[in-house]
Amino acid sequence: MTTIPPAELSGRYVFDPAHTRIGFVARHAMVTKVRGYFGEFEGSATIDGTDPTKSRATVTIKTASINTGVDQRDQHLRTNDFLDAPTYPDIVFTSTGIESKGGEAFRVTGDLRIKETTRPVTLDVEYDGAARDPYGNLRLGLTGSTTINRRDWGVNWNAALEGGGVLVGDKVVLEFDISAIRQE
Repeated sequence: MTTIPPAELSGRYVFDPAHTRIGFVARHAMVTKVRGYFGEFEGSATIDGTDPTKSRATVTIKTASINTGVDQRDQHLRTNDFLDAPTYPDIVFTSTGIESKGGEAFRVTGDLRIKETTRPVTLDVEYDGAARDPYGNLRLGLTGSTTINRRDWGVNWNAALEGGGVLVGDKVVLEFDISAIRQE
């Protein structure tokens, strides 16, 4: 855990893409889970160390950077059946509020835009600590997740399975592990 006092954490941070992961998990064929991530994104946060409820964050994810490790599946996910990356190149999250759940846990609410739909979401976030890296940068770590129904954002494609059920589950878990660097 950090030995840096919370008041000293205040400032503007940018996500370090080399040490940050924005991923997802979705049910496939009703029997397994497919995991993936987005390789291109930008994120920033303004942190108020003495009053976290005044903190704010925004993330922009490039939809074409989706990666599940299977090229054919990734190409399909980029089409209009799912994310329609050519028409909607970005997924955007903008926080609207932060509430302490006690200790290092927070509830972050915000607006998530996928394709042409913007809806509110709530993320469960853990503050993992802060430290100075070997280059003198102040870094802080955050992890969290939320579960969404992809159909709420117009991501409706599916295929029926012969024995019943569908190929792609409606619920998608969005996960993130963030390393953010304070901008001095």
